[in-house]
Amino acid sequence: MAGERKRGEIAAVLLFLGPSTLGILIFYIVPFIWMIFYSFFDSPINGKFAGFGNYVELINSGAYRQAVVNTITFTGISVPLIIVLSLILSLLLNERMHFRQELRTSFIVPLVVPVASVILFFELLFDTRGIINGMLSIVDIAPVDWMNSSWAMAVVIIIYIWKNIGYNIVLFLAGLQGIPKEYYEAASLDGAGKVAMFTHITLIYLMPTIFFTIIISIINSFKVFREVYLLAGDYPYQGIYMLQHYMNNMFRRLNYHKLVTAAILMAVFIYIMIFVLFRIQKRINNAIGE
Repeated sequence: MAGERKRGEIAAVLLFLGPSTLGILIFYIVPFIWMIFYSFFDSPINGKFAGFGNYVELINSGAYRQAVVNTITFTGISVPLIIVLSLILSLLLNERMHFRQELRTSFIVPLVVPVASVILFFELLFDTRGIINGMLSIVDIAPVDWMNSSWAMAVVIIIYIWKNIGYNIVLFLAGLQGIPKEYYEAASLDGAGKVAMFTHITLIYLMPTIFFTIIISIINSFKVFREVYLLAGDYPYQGIYMLQHYMNNMFRRLNYHKLVTAAILMAVFIYIMIFVLFRIQKRINNAIGE
């Protein structure tokens, strides 16, 4: 009887997990393995084995190095900014205040707005004859070509934060509401101030949420291509030429071996960052436990 029940449970698990596992295998794992195979050939069709030649050529490419530097710079600035801003806003929205529900909704709206509509709005703001330059002209400040100057990176960071901050706020609010109120009440009775309660209660209990949000924000920072592409086209200002631009241009030129090589290097870079974050989280959790 016990053996039949065990087999029934295994069959049920396979029935429910089988389709999704098969889908992941067909559409993710197999193509990725195929990409690794193609990255060692000079052409996807009747190509010759090139060893690590594609990787060496890619690393020596000035356009690729520029894209890597810009992508790392963008991620290194935008991710800490969005984490800090979303945490501060979620702390405010977690308190009792007027129009709290309306404010929460306003941060969620960018998640459901089509990218084309978002870009149209920011074009109205940052065009050379846009709203911001119009306001600058009122105070006799020369107009700025926002998308073709050193300000271009700042514009992309603003778009990224505006588009993704709502999701982070939802995650932080869920984490904040999961912290027992009794801990704050006990700390208040012991004479702890707001700062002490934040550092010794809120931050500690939010640590898993913070690390998860950092990972999601890093992944989203590598998906910012659509916004920049719609704003600036295939070859934007060199300060915002990202890895996604490089890979898109390789695809349009049918340089598939360079495309898959760049994609593999980017995937490896993301995996390394996530692995390091998990190691840091484990050390912090061990330190808190001690």
